[in-house]
Amino acid sequence: MSKKPLEGKVALVAGATRSVGRAIAIELGTAGATVYCTGRSVAGKTTGRPESINETADLVTKAGGQGVAIQTDHTDQTAVQALFERIRDEQAGSLDILVNNVWGGGEFTDRGVPFWKHDLHKGLAMLERAINSHIITAHYAAPLMVAKGSGVIFEITDGNNQDYRGSFFYDLVKTSVMRMAETMAIELTPHNVAAIAVTPGFLRSETILEYFGVTEENWRDGIAKYADFAHSESPHYLGRAITAMSADGSIMDKSGQALTAGDLAVEYGFTDLDGTQPHWQRRNG
Repeated sequence: MSKKPLEGKVALVAGATRSVGRAIAIELGTAGATVYCTGRSVAGKTTGRPESINETADLVTKAGGQGVAIQTDHTDQTAVQALFERIRDEQAGSLDILVNNVWGGGEFTDRGVPFWKHDLHKGLAMLERAINSHIITAHYAAPLMVAKGSGVIFEITDGNNQDYRGSFFYDLVKTSVMRMAETMAIELTPHNVAAIAVTPGFLRSETILEYFGVTEENWRDGIAKYADFAHSESPHYLGRAITAMSADGSIMDKSGQALTAGDLAVEYGFTDLDGTQPHWQRRNG
């Protein structure tokens, strides 16, 4: 039996409770990685939805990797520092992959509301959850990678351009993490550590599937409600993009870039769960 491409590798998916975070963790596990799955929602105590990091970790193990669930609030510096100390101790100082996917800002987003009318408390809370959390997490992850002389930090965003994203605070979050990847790459390159921003297209998250009244198995039934739903993608599509890059020995060539799952599918030859290669950004300019 051939060795799995990420066997022996250690990953942390920050924000692994559901959607792309869960799918990325599972795909990394399928490739053989040990995956630490973090977030605020644990079994018996979730934040508004039923999914938990415990379920994600179990799915990682079932897929062929080793899943480890650790409840973590990534806005809490002390908690994040303790998380990385645990990873260092359990994995002999090794961390190969960080997926910075913490979001938690959906409940604070008021689309169509100009910034001066947007609830300021909600807007600033969104920045704390979805920008500060990424900075704190990368701050404690980077030393493990720098010491090893290899690794990659993935910043999960929405879109790979500077187009307005429908809300001042939401736009600020998603463009900021793109810029983070670009600037972290400059400082990490001398240490052979990459930083890359990656975006899905029209994502079939749990919330979107529920909105359309479908499941991943019969999602095409939702096309009757919205024609462009035909060009959507499952969260696993982005997970396969992350996995393909993580196994690429030339990953440093991509450092500092903002890439799409669709482009990466063409480059690496993977498909979505249904065997297709959707490309939302190309279709929508």
